[in-house]
Amino acid sequence: MAKFGLQRVNSAFDGSAVARGRTGAQGIEINKVLKNTYLLLAATLLFSALMAGVAMALNVPPLGLIITLVGWFGLLFLTAKFRNSALGLVMVFAFTGFMGFTLGPIVNLYVNALGNGGQVVLTALGGTGIIFVALSAYVLTTRKDFSFIGGMLMVGILVAFVAGLAAAVFSLPALSLAVSAMFVLLMSGLILFQTSQIIHGGETNYIMATITLYITIYNLFISLLQIFGLFGDD
Repeated sequence: MAKFGLQRVNSAFDGSAVARGRTGAQGIEINKVLKNTYLLLAATLLFSALMAGVAMALNVPPLGLIITLVGWFGLLFLTAKFRNSALGLVMVFAFTGFMGFTLGPIVNLYVNALGNGGQVVLTALGGTGIIFVALSAYVLTTRKDFSFIGGMLMVGILVAFVAGLAAAVFSLPALSLAVSAMFVLLMSGLILFQTSQIIHGGETNYIMATITLYITIYNLFISLLQIFGLFGDD
């Protein structure tokens, strides 16, 4: 009887040790994904900024809605397809470089069209950085799980995207402003969701995590640029 009880205690001890080992290994993997995501995100943001600078220096005209959407979704599809291979890294830089190149003409437009265009661009850039850092730090500090907002974000982004297309096609400034405000809120929620997914093991692929966070930063900047540009227009 005593021998049987001792075996049960030993089994329980061994089981808890294995569980702790698994938890520790999972924690190391999560930290690795988080580290790789932020390193790759920093690199892609720098590359994207470089491509935007090239487009601005060459005074490249806007590429148009169709070319932008085809390039965006095409490269996004290729990135997702090769996310588990080295080619996925190439696709990440192709995607972010392309998006940066399309951003250059937009920034040029604001700088040249507004008397305080440079200030508007810097304000939008600063606001984007503050929002991203603050929300990311909040999730990393509190370690709250925001997976419950995933469905709401998906529906909201779809609605905002369709409304944004309508505003662009039919030239509706009021709707465009409303869409920009929606995207600021939706991208803020997506930062909370994606960061939470990483630290809780819901996202284990740093390439896809990087792409998601890059898209949030890109859309945040564009949305804030439109809002500040409207209110900064004399």
